[in-house]
Amino acid sequence: MAEVKQRVVHVDGVRVFFRQVAGNGPPVLFVHGHPTHSEDWQPFLERLEVPAVALDLPGWGASTQRRPGFDGSMNGLARFLERFCTRLAIDEYSLCVHDAGAVALIAAQRQPERVRRLALINALPLLEGYRWHWIVRWFWRVAFLGEPSNATATEARLRPVPAQASVGPGPLADELIESAYSRRPPGQWPAALELYRSTDPGLLAAAGARLGELRCPALVAWGLDDPYLPPEFAAAYAERLPGAELIELEGAGHWPWLDRPELVDRVVAFFNQDR
Repeated sequence: MAEVKQRVVHVDGVRVFFRQVAGNGPPVLFVHGHPTHSEDWQPFLERLEVPAVALDLPGWGASTQRRPGFDGSMNGLARFLERFCTRLAIDEYSLCVHDAGAVALIAAQRQPERVRRLALINALPLLEGYRWHWIVRWFWRVAFLGEPSNATATEARLRPVPAQASVGPGPLADELIESAYSRRPPGQWPAALELYRSTDPGLLAAAGARLGELRCPALVAWGLDDPYLPPEFAAAYAERLPGAELIELEGAGHWPWLDRPELVDRVVAFFNQDR
């Protein structure tokens, strides 16, 4: 089992927490989505035989809330990831993203020659035709509704919500809720609101305009029972990425490795081919 160390670095006035697997060669950069953080990637990191870095995005997990003027839009976070890589002297890298971690694809398209391997797991579609799920459309992206809804999305309120992380009946998985809220400060989550309000459907499609230039080996893995991201976007991603293999996972939801743990080994094996 690989040793996963916890580290901190400062980028753009933000104290950035990250998990790291040491080693020689280009690392795998893991980028989480909302509302979780780098702990999502712990089982992946422990099995890797190549170096890796998994950060908490600014405003999530143990990374600090951003300083005034910080650009937390999807394009701003993409630029932040570029500066994070520069700070850690990361030139070439592989990339694994989930959910809104797809903002890292924006940075990847700017310099596709730097990306060695790419894995997308139920990733926010930077594609035509995506329409946000109702929580985002009706609340988080709406002025004066998003703030109170966001502020009251507490751990206690989420526990009775029907399962979204798992395809089975019952409440959200305890491990998911506890992970998401273990390091969240009380009050509103402005980082989430800023990100969601920067992602109009047309802007999402434009952000993926150069996906075809990512010609590295790619893996698109998708839980088919995801209530947020329909499975047709898995096929659309695989079609846009020239070197992609598509894995469709029946009986798996938005965090498919929770329902189908064998996905962890499949993704790890994909990246270990680069050792």
